[in-house]
Amino acid sequence: MAPVPAWNNQGLIPPIDEGNPVSPDRSPYLVSLTDVVHRFATSLERITILDGLLRYRAALHATNLTTGFQWLDGSFLEHVELLEERPPHDIDVVTFYTLPLNSTQQTLLQANPVLFQHHAVKDAYQVDGYLVSLQAAPHRLVERSAYWYSMWSHRRSAAWKGYLQVDLDPADDPAAAAVLLGMRLPLEDSL
Repeated sequence: MAPVPAWNNQGLIPPIDEGNPVSPDRSPYLVSLTDVVHRFATSLERITILDGLLRYRAALHATNLTTGFQWLDGSFLEHVELLEERPPHDIDVVTFYTLPLNSTQQTLLQANPVLFQHHAVKDAYQVDGYLVSLQAAPHRLVERSAYWYSMWSHRRSAAWKGYLQVDLDPADDPAAAAVLLGMRLPLEDSL
């Protein structure tokens, strides 16, 4: 795993290693969830969004969705406070998952319909969340991956940007939650 890249002079995560543009070090950058918390828990608004991300992951894990990965993006990964003079409103997340044993897409949806309702997830967790099964037909998986890459590799202004990838496995979540709590308390105490 690599560290979370620093924002470039445009306030964005660079899409590639600008010093070596043909390097395999490029978006989506594989990082740890704990590193995401360390890097982006810089304000109460951001901490609240990260808390929502951790709760969203816990809800996914409770359904036994633990194998796969998540792509993280949106204004949350940008220096939006400088670029647009506002805090981020949410974090964009695409979860690429493997179905649990003895589950089908239908049984997963029936048992956990809220996790598949975009607006409910956004309201409950401040996560603009989407789900993609890694067991989809190969052409569908390629289509979905290309779609998200093309959506997330640029800002609306057409500026190139990068995004992050974290493992869906819950092993790092307790450490990330502890770091988040440790970063929240000093900010709350300063109010």
